[in-house]
Amino acid sequence: MNPLALEVINENAAYHVELNEKDGFYQFFTDSGVHYSVGFIDDDALLSKESYQLIIANLNNRKSMRDKKVRDTIVAVIDEFFNCNNSTLLYICETSDNKQSMRSRLFEYWFSTYNRKSQFTTLSSSIVDRDGIINYATIILRNDNPDLSEIVTEFSESIQALNQKPE
Repeated sequence: MNPLALEVINENAAYHVELNEKDGFYQFFTDSGVHYSVGFIDDDALLSKESYQLIIANLNNRKSMRDKKVRDTIVAVIDEFFNCNNSTLLYICETSDNKQSMRSRLFEYWFSTYNRKSQFTTLSSSIVDRDGIINYATIILRNDNPDLSEIVTEFSESIQALNQKPE
């Protein structure tokens, strides 16, 4: 992954973003004291082409109110990711607290308000695991990605295979 320009992120972010040198993730604090971390890790589990999983974490587990500045800050980080990389971004919603459906809707809403959304292809799906828990996954990639149709096909086939019940 090509490095992101922190100066560019902060020109567009509503909150001041810093790089955590320990894990390479980007972090910020909200007006209400919520400590967020946004990062990217290599993902070779779902897609064969270069892809990264987007991680968004509330590090201090404080209740987060609907804050437009959080959206604007996270979108600024994602925007810089795509300015520097023509890779696939995979977002899988956390399931430990059973709020994955809400996270999926919120992320889709955030992206629907993104001013450059027409330059991207997004595909969202859900997967029911063995325990009956619904997992939500979304891929985002630039429309000029040379492997666009291959990646979309592979994602769709992977989701379909994961949703098939073993006999």
